[in-house]
Amino acid sequence: GPTPVLPKSVRDYVGGDVDDVSWQRLGKDAFQYLIETRDDEAKARLLRIKAGRPVPSHGHGGRELTLVLAGRFEDEISAFGPGDMEDVDEEIVHKPVAGAGEDCICLAVTDAPLRFKEFLPRILQPILRM
Repeated sequence: GPTPVLPKSVRDYVGGDVDDVSWQRLGKDAFQYLIETRDDEAKARLLRIKAGRPVPSHGHGGRELTLVLAGRFEDEISAFGPGDMEDVDEEIVHKPVAGAGEDCICLAVTDAPLRFKEFLPRILQPILRM
């Protein structure tokens, strides 16, 4: 069959590959899947951003590590493709945009909540556990 997008360790956690994930909508163009871990501080999530679409501008209460598994994204700092990892902290505010052509699939780990600049994401933040 086709080569899986998600590494085996992640597939074991989520019960399959990208199309098997029970994605939760984050606005119009992005989806998340919160990966249950035994760590109360850090949150691990899969993110799926529609090709060519942005994520709301946000800062960070702590550190955010984002590993690109498929597709690409760019922000004010750089451009990232499969296998690249972005490491940002509370000094960074960015607005990632997925590259054209294919959805961007990432594994993101945060050790503190995100800081959204826009009103609607801030309101939804507690519900989405961001």
